[in-house]
Amino acid sequence: MNNYKMVIAYDGTRYNGWQKQGNTNKTIQGKMEAILEKMTGEQIEIHGSGRTDAGVHALGQVANAKLNTDKTPEQIQDYINEYLPKDIVICSIEKVSMRFHSRLNAVRKTYCYRIHLSPVRNVFERSYVWDYGKPLDIERMKQAAQYLLGEHDFLPFCDQKNMKKSSVRTVERIDWKVTEKECKIFFCGNGFLYHMVRKIVGMLVKIGEGNAEPEEIRTILETGNRELTAGIAPAEGLCLMNVEY
Repeated sequence: MNNYKMVIAYDGTRYNGWQKQGNTNKTIQGKMEAILEKMTGEQIEIHGSGRTDAGVHALGQVANAKLNTDKTPEQIQDYINEYLPKDIVICSIEKVSMRFHSRLNAVRKTYCYRIHLSPVRNVFERSYVWDYGKPLDIERMKQAAQYLLGEHDFLPFCDQKNMKKSSVRTVERIDWKVTEKECKIFFCGNGFLYHMVRKIVGMLVKIGEGNAEPEEIRTILETGNRELTAGIAPAEGLCLMNVEY
């Protein structure tokens, strides 16, 4: 038996998220486990680096699974990709230490959120952007984002109200790539809570609209008052870019 690390890309539009669920077969984990169980004849559990939500995409999701097989990593990759739907692909597979765990050993993740600013819809990218359709005050948003950097308790930006584990996370960088038609925001940190990035984007957009002040981010983090936050940004604009170990 060997432990295999896999890098996976997927279009999350048709799926109910990463995590396998009993009431649906439309999850990334479920699709992959079914194929590996067919290949090995054994029950397989795949551990993902994180649970992307329904409609969220990934360019660099990482998972690991322990497999009993004589196939090489390249043969395993070819086998899985042959049976996967066209909107999921294994980019690479390698043998790793038996102690490697894709979630527990992750030290840094980067997400990208895309906001379409033009009133003319991008019909070919509609599943990968928040089709906001209006200009935003990006400088106000950047000013607000500065309050997010560093270590904070991000519980007010989490939809899971009763956390058994710590909700303290460190946001290392927030980078911006802005054109007349689109705003891309890159969030890099040691971990992200349930809906954290999407709720932060929702608040940044509220500030970019002029409906909140940049300093309200600081107030939310200092007081923990989730009632001051805005709504959640749509899932389709979010993509997990990479995971570092």
